[in-house]
Amino acid sequence: MTTLPTHSPVLMLTPAGEDDFDALLSLRLAAMREILERAGRFDPQRARERLSRGYLPAYTRHILRNGELVGFVVVVPREGDWLLDHLYIHPSAQGEGIGSWVLTQVLQEADAQGKAVSVTALKHSDANRFYLRHGFVLQAEGEWDLYYLRPARPADRS
Repeated sequence: MTTLPTHSPVLMLTPAGEDDFDALLSLRLAAMREILERAGRFDPQRARERLSRGYLPAYTRHILRNGELVGFVVVVPREGDWLLDHLYIHPSAQGEGIGSWVLTQVLQEADAQGKAVSVTALKHSDANRFYLRHGFVLQAEGEWDLYYLRPARPADRS
């Protein structure tokens, strides 16, 4: 469990469970609704199917701000890298640096294991600038998505 200094909101990552799927789906829908509507791709049923196919509680963590669920992150270890499969912050908590805090935690964990991190982002999403700011490099472009990799870095031993 990781927290921020006391002068900031208390942020924590806690394990998700099997029974959390519906709450996390609602959060994902809220976080993605605007960009998917702009792209003409908002479909709650497709979102449910995509999340249910890859819902792995063992790799899913809640993002809590002052004890309140404001997001979730899913990081799946793979042979050559880690897949940042989901990172969603509820719109009411966006713009507060929570996503950067979470991504920093994930990247530090990956660095400690010597692993690169891969992520996919919807084209024209603000997430693209976010991932570029955090050291991800564009690897490929699909019809709807951009594919990024953040190379492994030596863990900070200081």
